[in-house]
Amino acid sequence: MARRHPLPDLPVVEAIPAVEAALVEQRRAILVAPPGAGKTTVVPIALLDAPWLGDQRIVMLEPRRLATRAAAQRMASITGTRVGDLVGYQTRDERKIGRDTRIEVVTEGILTRRLQRDPELPGVGAIVFDEVHERNLPTDIGLALALDVANSIRPDLRLLAMSATPDTEGLVRALDAPIITSEGRTFEIEMNWIGTASRTKAQAPRGGGRKGRAPQRSQNDRIEPQVAAAVMQALGEHDGDVLVFLPGIGEIRRVERLLRESLGPGIAVHPLAGALSQSEQDAALEPSPSGSRRVVLSTDIAETSLTVAGVKIVVDAGLAREPRFDAGTGMTRLTTVATSRASAEQRAGRAGRTEPGAAYRLWSKLEHGTRPKHRTPEIMQADLAGFALELASWGVGNDPERPTGDLVFIDEPPRAAMRQARELLTDLRALDASGSLTSLGREMLNLPVHPRLARMVAIDKSPLACVIASLIDERDIFRGRPDELPVDLALRVAVVSGAAGHDRADRGAVHRLRDRSEELARRVGIAFDRRRVDHDRCGELLLLAFPDRLAGRRRPGQFTLRSGSGAFITDTDPLADEPFVVAADLDGRRDRARIRLAAAVDADVVVAEAGDEVKEQRTLAWNTDRDELMETVERRLGAIRLGSVTRRPMAGDDTTAALMQRVRDTGLAVLGWSKAAMQLRQRVDFLHRQQGDPWPDWSVETLVATVDDWLAPYLPGATGRADLDRLDVAMVLRSQLPWPAGADLDTVAPTSLDLPTGRSVTVDYSGEQPTASVRVQDLFGVTEHPLAGTEPIRLELLSPADRPIQVTADLPGFWAGTWADVKKDMAGRYPKHQWPDDPANAAPKRMKDR
Repeated sequence: MARRHPLPDLPVVEAIPAVEAALVEQRRAILVAPPGAGKTTVVPIALLDAPWLGDQRIVMLEPRRLATRAAAQRMASITGTRVGDLVGYQTRDERKIGRDTRIEVVTEGILTRRLQRDPELPGVGAIVFDEVHERNLPTDIGLALALDVANSIRPDLRLLAMSATPDTEGLVRALDAPIITSEGRTFEIEMNWIGTASRTKAQAPRGGGRKGRAPQRSQNDRIEPQVAAAVMQALGEHDGDVLVFLPGIGEIRRVERLLRESLGPGIAVHPLAGALSQSEQDAALEPSPSGSRRVVLSTDIAETSLTVAGVKIVVDAGLAREPRFDAGTGMTRLTTVATSRASAEQRAGRAGRTEPGAAYRLWSKLEHGTRPKHRTPEIMQADLAGFALELASWGVGNDPERPTGDLVFIDEPPRAAMRQARELLTDLRALDASGSLTSLGREMLNLPVHPRLARMVAIDKSPLACVIASLIDERDIFRGRPDELPVDLALRVAVVSGAAGHDRADRGAVHRLRDRSEELARRVGIAFDRRRVDHDRCGELLLLAFPDRLAGRRRPGQFTLRSGSGAFITDTDPLADEPFVVAADLDGRRDRARIRLAAAVDADVVVAEAGDEVKEQRTLAWNTDRDELMETVERRLGAIRLGSVTRRPMAGDDTTAALMQRVRDTGLAVLGWSKAAMQLRQRVDFLHRQQGDPWPDWSVETLVATVDDWLAPYLPGATGRADLDRLDVAMVLRSQLPWPAGADLDTVAPTSLDLPTGRSVTVDYSGEQPTASVRVQDLFGVTEHPLAGTEPIRLELLSPADRPIQVTADLPGFWAGTWADVKKDMAGRYPKHQWPDDPANAAPKRMKDR
């Protein structure tokens, strides 16, 4: 079949007939082709000749703005047209699509907006989902909605999913479509595992001279020096340009500085990331001039979506930055993770697109085998608030057992994350009590920012709201280590509005933020005038977006969020002393989150915004500093204290209950335990252990557990510690003894022993057995061993100097037995004292008669 637009000689051309046949017969297909095979730029052009397409358009989704623009430019070049004619593109902030455009390359969210506005997609004959293996959340949403449309009102709509990796199980299940594979042209890639001595080849071994090895990298080393060293090594060992993969723009800038200090004038260094300006991105993609070389430092944006011409060497740090959402905290943070094996293979493949190349991996071959096979889909780990809003607009999500309704997803979202997302949308008033989309929710849906920010912009509709939304949605305009940057959002707003300058501000980022703010203002139908931006209202507006992130100061730099979680700002930051701040960016830690970005807000604004959510709360608690029960009456918004008064409590049931709790918490120690009270408890406890009923269990554990029964009736009118101190615990406990056994307590378990000499000694019940210490001479004339209950009292017999000489529980046996030996010893030591031969019948006296 003759084609209106000749196709370039790229590997994917061989697979096009099979793709066209599948789209004719089954209306769906999955194309798997490696990076560099040409699927992104060749397949849409080829499909223009399909009879079933007629004069309809092809919409192709790309995961990134840079890739969207680059793909459109490349297809326009192939077809000999200008961008915006046959081939056009649209991103969130830019649109180049004309009346005659047949191929529209769009970022992922654009398709979802079109489907939500008009599910029939008039004039669209095919949707191509490029790089679906990246598993971005907008792609999953767009694919699910497109499948729903194709299965109902548009059975003629063709769907083509294109992937660079063979991880197609979920795709096949969702699309129910055949897989067409393009093998591509893989050239030999020499694999260098930096940190080990091993080297492998992607294909056959390649000869060559001896090659050095970069320094080994310990786990605690920063990655940038190791990457720079690997680049220098690679430039010395191979020809061609170098593509370096790094996790983020911060690492890119640091490696860039290191290389510029080391490289000669013939080697250019270019950063490549979505956060950079279009001119910087275009410079990185341009081939090197003849006779020169370049090093391109890129995020994973160049992994599959882009082709960087001239690259023969890849240096891979093996890291990527991915969002991690914690449904328990409602916070998302970018986390640096090890890349998957599939990502590593795609990156390495960039070195062998047109001729043999080399790849340097900054990890060991052994470690490589332990890495995950594929990246974790974003739907499994991201904030699903925007996702849930889209589903609500589509009419699904009300059933907690089937949160995605009949929509088909490659992976179902986690239920906990979906529940958290819908709760947030309800709090933001985007969903009503029944879970249906509100009018505010519909406004929010049409704004290309997170639902939190969309609510703020939709309600306030001011230039300030647009600036704040853009600042939070984009990368920070302040440059430097995050921990060293000021927290105050108002500082950034003042810079963007032109009201102030700051030495940390990136001028290029500031200009991009102004453009972004102006575009957002256009979407809500207001004029953007920087002079009307009042940065003093930042906290007030931020509260509309983050009502749950209001934080009240506990002490300088230490804050409490409405949820009760802790958060902090370094105590040197100006916001550390503010009574209330609204946190727009937290680092995601559960117990003590660091506030990265916030704005101060007045208490009056908090109260006005919260309305009837502000509650008065009366709390009775033991003040450990005063060692006293105190009552605190405070106004609260969630866990945040708006103000309080502390005073002595009034008598009442709550006060009595608080005192009782203090008794429990201290294990009875707060009570005024006199010697008599302690002895009484120990005597009864002894009898309970020995005899059981009728003697009650007065162990500490049991008394604590039953304190409401025996103590509460004696605390009417009590309000504090002094009342507990005045309490006669011995009297209270004695009153609990059963009658008539309680009346016999002193006889059954005496507190002391009355001796024949007229003296008495205390009986100690604190141990396992009752014990009394007594001078042996005071027991002369005693013929029966004293008892407590039915158990002999353990007698510790003392010398005249009160030193122990014998312990016995059988006094008559002692007199008849070992007394003779004791007598001899005592008579020798204390000759003036009486030591009779028959102490059982001797007079109870200590000294001899003179």
